[in-house]
Amino acid sequence: MKEKVVLAYSGGLDTSVIIPWLKENYDFEVIAVAVDVGQKEDFKAVEEKALQIGASKFYAADKKSELVNDFIFPMIKSGAKYENTYLLGTSIARPVIAKALVEIAKMENASYIVHGATGKGNDQVRFELGIKALSPNTKVIAPWRIWDIKSRKQEIEYLKSHGIELPFKETSTYSRDENLFHISHEGQELESPANAPEYNEVLQWVLPLEKTPDTPEYISIDFEKGIPVKINNEKLEGVELINKLNEIGAKHGIGVIDLVENRLVGMKSRGVYETPGGTILYFAHEELERLCLDRDSLQAKLKLSHDMAKLIYNGQWFTKYRKALSAFVDETQEFVTGTVKLKLYKGNIILNGTESPYSLYSQDFSTFDEDNVYNQKDAEGFINLFGLPIKIEALLRSK
Repeated sequence: MKEKVVLAYSGGLDTSVIIPWLKENYDFEVIAVAVDVGQKEDFKAVEEKALQIGASKFYAADKKSELVNDFIFPMIKSGAKYENTYLLGTSIARPVIAKALVEIAKMENASYIVHGATGKGNDQVRFELGIKALSPNTKVIAPWRIWDIKSRKQEIEYLKSHGIELPFKETSTYSRDENLFHISHEGQELESPANAPEYNEVLQWVLPLEKTPDTPEYISIDFEKGIPVKINNEKLEGVELINKLNEIGAKHGIGVIDLVENRLVGMKSRGVYETPGGTILYFAHEELERLCLDRDSLQAKLKLSHDMAKLIYNGQWFTKYRKALSAFVDETQEFVTGTVKLKLYKGNIILNGTESPYSLYSQDFSTFDEDNVYNQKDAEGFINLFGLPIKIEALLRSK
């Protein structure tokens, strides 16, 4: 019997080339797996395409709910932002895709997992670290690292020479990655940081600011232990909640960033990312934490969020350190429960009030009016002790 390989199949250019290439160069049975992480895709058409060009079997693995509840919400709770800006929309979907590929490879008793990530990018690392963590004996084939094809143009020529219909219009050459949390865009004019993005061509979800409403929209988001559970007092499960916030945020031009980032493999890359709902959730969650977390927990969490972001970006979700950080985050979220009210207008998210039954804000202590709970004379002794090392150094160094 032929050895089986499981291919991470999107129906896009790379994976459309990989199926016939695998069959030409290896005596494999190719099982195509499309992992549904919320991308707007006709999976029936994707299945027909995969079988037509040589796959023996096709799976569509629905991982939307798992992505949101087990990956995105823990990420938002952690406050992870890569290089303090990128909300990790592509990165966070990779471990759940790797997990799905491993599950089907084990079920099919496949010897290999194949992916279409390039040798220049981060995704090859993310997929393969996930596979190593979950199925360390499974072998990986990465065609971009071994075949003679060097460019998208050559991929297009390969498909044409094999009589395979292109999966897109040849004039549309932005490289895009989409899931329910975000969509990324690379290529064309974006390859030069000197060029302004052609937003009318690039953006797929979010309205350019010139086309957004001239009146603001007011919303409220309820959190329970750091997890968003309601929008405008309507209880929603995770996928539905993110989809609704995407719709609201996109309408008001929220969540677009134009970013030059440092890839794990060493080079810089430039892309435009749309994350409307995620941008709103990060903002609201951070504001609620300001109300509910003590100073040391909040500041420690801000520092550790950078480590969490690097772990997610680098594909290290299944590591002990990431799990340990998530345990710390979960402990901090015990009292992050309450409501955040927001004003959305022309790309801006404006805080419109926060409230929580676990608020640590005390008007009795903070008031500028007369109070009976704080003795201002205590501050003198505190300053003397807190400033003692500074005073001693100044006295001794001045001799």
